[in-house]
Amino acid sequence: MGEKVVADGFGPSDRQHYRRKLQQCLAGLARLLAEKRFDRPRNLMGVEIELNLAGADGLPRMLNGPVLEKIASPDFQTELGLFNLEVNIAPHQLGGRVFDRLAEEIGTGIGYADRKAAELDASVVMIGILPTLTQDDLVLENLSAADRYALLNDQILAARGENFTLDIHGVERLLCTSESIVPEAACTSVQLHLQVTPARFASVWNAAQAVSGVQIALGANAPFVFGRELWRESRPPLFQQATDTRSPELQSQGVRPRTWFGERWVDSVYDLFEENVRYFPALLPLCDEEDPLLVLDRGEVPRLQELVLHNGTVYRWNRPVYGWVDGVPHLRVENRVLPAGPTVTDVIANAAFYYGLVRSLADDPRPVWKRLPFEDAEANFDAACRHGIEAELRWPRAGRAGGVATVPAVRLVLDELLPLAAAGLDAWHIEPADRDFYLGVIEQRCLRRVNGASWQADTFHRALESGLDREAALAATTRRYRTLMRAGAPVHTWPVGLG
Repeated sequence: MGEKVVADGFGPSDRQHYRRKLQQCLAGLARLLAEKRFDRPRNLMGVEIELNLAGADGLPRMLNGPVLEKIASPDFQTELGLFNLEVNIAPHQLGGRVFDRLAEEIGTGIGYADRKAAELDASVVMIGILPTLTQDDLVLENLSAADRYALLNDQILAARGENFTLDIHGVERLLCTSESIVPEAACTSVQLHLQVTPARFASVWNAAQAVSGVQIALGANAPFVFGRELWRESRPPLFQQATDTRSPELQSQGVRPRTWFGERWVDSVYDLFEENVRYFPALLPLCDEEDPLLVLDRGEVPRLQELVLHNGTVYRWNRPVYGWVDGVPHLRVENRVLPAGPTVTDVIANAAFYYGLVRSLADDPRPVWKRLPFEDAEANFDAACRHGIEAELRWPRAGRAGGVATVPAVRLVLDELLPLAAAGLDAWHIEPADRDFYLGVIEQRCLRRVNGASWQADTFHRALESGLDREAALAATTRRYRTLMRAGAPVHTWPVGLG
């Protein structure tokens, strides 16, 4: 199907048919929810990590195909750019020593991939944006060799009708254009999945939205784009601009971008899928033969393929996921906020903090989303991306007096959110040793005001002061980062400088 569409393109009738199928899928989802057909609670979580390939010089290596052949594991797959890989960790049940088990699995998997990459003079780097990437690396020739990537690029570009403009004002300014979506490939992330029941979905999604700014403040790890120092977490503005189907005129009209924080708290998972259909034209109007309503009439469960495909082309930072396993449907919240890295320990600490905090906030009889305006949650996300661990965030005041105050992110975490995360991990029945170790990593980041982004920026400036030019300083910073990443100690312990 993909090859045929690449050759023939889509016609008006394809889009009209797809729109009708989306409406049928929405009706099918509504019936599944009304008939309570979803999987029972199983406390399942999952992790995906996007990775970069770099050479001994710290520069990107366009080798994901040959490296994947060497790895020869279904756990690893391509991502958008030839310098990208993704590793998928099998679902785990939250409880016990799950975070230590995850750390061991991820560390083993990435270590194996790194050894295989070394056979091709490459290495695996887990980082939000590889500092040594240049605009010349992010061109159409370096798009991964899969029909779906070429098709997505063609459709986004056709919807936009002109080249992409990348314009990010930070410590420095980046201003350039791109003829493709390949700059999106610079953004490598960690995705945290949590399976939830329909009744629980809205509370978990709202809680995840509320803490997205906090996650970024703690975990920022992408201060450089094309050699320019921009925001502490430059992935969100780069991703939005590199996938923006809107012309400048449509942006001025307030048309929503496909990379989207959202605009309201929700009451049901249906709200999000309905928004997707109402606001966003189809990019890939590929229709399945399934009639979801007839499938339901037979007492079976539809796959809702069109709805799932369309959902995958709306880039929410917390995305709803409809899944289907062995004939039983389920729902997940996919948290897409965090950058990759710096170490496996840091990734697992971020995950433990997220799962614990979201559990406590979703259980709270006075939900944070009833006390925090959605606009403040969105502003927190923006502030955290710009300023990282130095960000100041809006958060509801404790006690009955109410209101919202502006507080340093590190103080908010230390005084209020870490105890909530600990209580949430207790509610998941996480072993105290796991809880204390991984939340201790978050605590030390706050006390020392250090995360991946601050370390990268500080080390880069130290390299410049030593006499290196900008390009050499970025490469040296990348090489030092890779060395410390492999050693595995969390980033708050890393010495600043080139060693």
